[in-house]
Amino acid sequence: MTLYSPLLGSWDLDVIDHNPDGSRQPGKGEVHFAWVLEGRAIQDVWIVPPRGAERPGVPGPRNRYGTTLRIYDPRADVWHVNWFNAVTGRTNTLIGRRRGDQILQEGTDADGSLIRWTFSAITAESFHWRGEVSSDRGMTWCTATEFLARRMGTSPAGS
Repeated sequence: MTLYSPLLGSWDLDVIDHNPDGSRQPGKGEVHFAWVLEGRAIQDVWIVPPRGAERPGVPGPRNRYGTTLRIYDPRADVWHVNWFNAVTGRTNTLIGRRRGDQILQEGTDADGSLIRWTFSAITAESFHWRGEVSSDRGMTWCTATEFLARRMGTSPAGS
């Protein structure tokens, strides 16, 4: 039940979207994690771009305004992870578990591609989230998105 506990709280995000041509698109965001349903689940809210940032025109593919609900299954010793993007309507269902000092979440995207989302380098003040996709049944993986998180109220590295 404590797998996601280090992530509880509010975080500022540096976002890196990896394009198929190898270029990268930087951005900013925020995410908030909390226990919900009387301590039976953890819910987070991802806001990219962050509140207060300009959002001109129609929401683009890099807008992520959504939520994840994570519910622990003690019989299988896994977390059922469900992501809902309110901007695009996209949903994902994954299974979350510990892998060493990381949190690994694996599932299948709507187009049949395998997806894995990994929380790593988790400390009291920061974490790294990487979203990867495989269109060849897991033989190769491409990074699609990264979030470099810093607990709100802490200074960015180097400042």
